[in-house]
Amino acid sequence: MPDPSDDETLPRLETFGPVPTAPDGVVLVLHGGRSVSRDPARRGLAYLRMLPFARAVGTPRTAVHLLRYRYRGWNGPARDALHDAEWAVAQAGRLHPGVPIVLVGHSMGGRAALGAAGGQDVAAVCGLAPWLGADDPVDQLAGRSVLIAHGDRERTTDPAESYAYAVRAAAVTDRICRFEVHGDGHAMLRRARDWTSLVRRFVLGELGIEPEDPEIANAMQEPPPGGLARALSRTPIGAAR
Repeated sequence: MPDPSDDETLPRLETFGPVPTAPDGVVLVLHGGRSVSRDPARRGLAYLRMLPFARAVGTPRTAVHLLRYRYRGWNGPARDALHDAEWAVAQAGRLHPGVPIVLVGHSMGGRAALGAAGGQDVAAVCGLAPWLGADDPVDQLAGRSVLIAHGDRERTTDPAESYAYAVRAAAVTDRICRFEVHGDGHAMLRRARDWTSLVRRFVLGELGIEPEDPEIANAMQEPPPGGLARALSRTPIGAAR
């Protein structure tokens, strides 16, 4: 019988690291893509860029999975990446019934993660340099914790759009914050340690595996717009990533 993971017409949920028998949380990691492309999504640069984040949230109490889409593109009204993200949430629910899920996505993956946040058992969502527009909905974020981060040297997606999105989202959830990563752009390379530390602190704090991080908690508690335009602090050398 053929392995369904070999069928490039299907999305794939790929396990990262060991999976606990009874995890306390599931993390779904969503890579970026293109606005339009029907080429199969492969383990290219966009996928590889998310491996440090998958590694950062891996613990003996988390099950971590990376989603590979059917196609590289969002593809306009087809919203292929969003449908694949919704499939991944449902699949994670079948693999780990009743376990809270956190979505982490970059660029197109950030858009897909935020859009799929209304799925069953989703507790929180993190969008890194997300590709967003005025027509992206926010109602699905009700009852979820949301973190958005965007570099100020961004040339691919628009930080102003992620800020506007966060303002709209603040009307449906009081658990939202947004950080500005000064000195970095779309690839998240100049301050890689700070991006991965932020994601780890958010994910493990929301799952109750680590205490809630003070920097994130303070941003969550600050009413808009202050908590939506926080400058991300620098992670000390040698700190946990």
